[in-house]
Amino acid sequence: MLQKFIKYIRYEKGYSSHTVLSYNNDISQFEEYLLQQTGEVNHAAVDSDIVRNYVVWLMGQNMTPRSVGRKLSALRTFYKYLVKLDVVALSPVAMVAKPKEAKPLPSFVKQSDMAQLLEEGIEVSDDFVSLRDRLILDVLYQTGMRRAELLQLRDKDVDMSARTIKVTGKRNKQRIIPYGAKLQSSIEKYIAVRNKEVGGEVETLFVRENGEPLYPMMVYRIVKAGLAKVSTLSKLSPHVLRHTFASAMLNNGAEMDSVKELLGHASLTSTQVYTHITFEELKHNYNHAHPRALKKGGLYGD
Repeated sequence: MLQKFIKYIRYEKGYSSHTVLSYNNDISQFEEYLLQQTGEVNHAAVDSDIVRNYVVWLMGQNMTPRSVGRKLSALRTFYKYLVKLDVVALSPVAMVAKPKEAKPLPSFVKQSDMAQLLEEGIEVSDDFVSLRDRLILDVLYQTGMRRAELLQLRDKDVDMSARTIKVTGKRNKQRIIPYGAKLQSSIEKYIAVRNKEVGGEVETLFVRENGEPLYPMMVYRIVKAGLAKVSTLSKLSPHVLRHTFASAMLNNGAEMDSVKELLGHASLTSTQVYTHITFEELKHNYNHAHPRALKKGGLYGD
């Protein structure tokens, strides 16, 4: 049956040579599994339990969820073919779900590293570029706004009296983000130097030396250069500062609903990923601080 199926997908369905080879290997592996487990290759006798046990066996071979999912896709196509030929009445793969792939947690910079970058460790001169670049880092960290949102900011979006910033997010949805006194002082100083350097008639809050607005890659480079001074993360981007903002807020007692509104998330589900960050940090701190979590030679669970 396998050889008939291979000819079918190759010549009738027009699958690529690479896909045909992959399907042949994947289904051949399943048939070898059937032979080892049941002593025969009888596709008519295969049920969903056998397929699920096969998935468990594959995962036990340290196969990634993506690879297992690919093998299930090959089996699903194969058994649809067998149903079409009336070899089997129902596909045993139809009700078997692919294993979920673990999503990587968002990267974030430690609060102590951000404090060193913005307050303690790095002297900033009063020239326009230095003040601007430092302020970009500070605004992204203190507000959690996206890079595109930062690029759209105008002077009128910053309410100095109320200490709030009006941000225009996705689908032109606007939100108000409060900020602190230190950031206010930095904004005022930057605007004064900017107006003297390039003039007061500018389109956006953050501009280049010629008064033209910044562009996305320029902001990326500014952020990467700044964070590289205090962090060894492989990914250093404006979005990492958004993650860092959310992590810092939750770690310091902010309600998740409040963080959701500040980030401009449409759904709480998008915000909940940051609870995993805070839990991992909490677990790390516990394992390295509590005496009962320690043992001679290392940590329990290491």
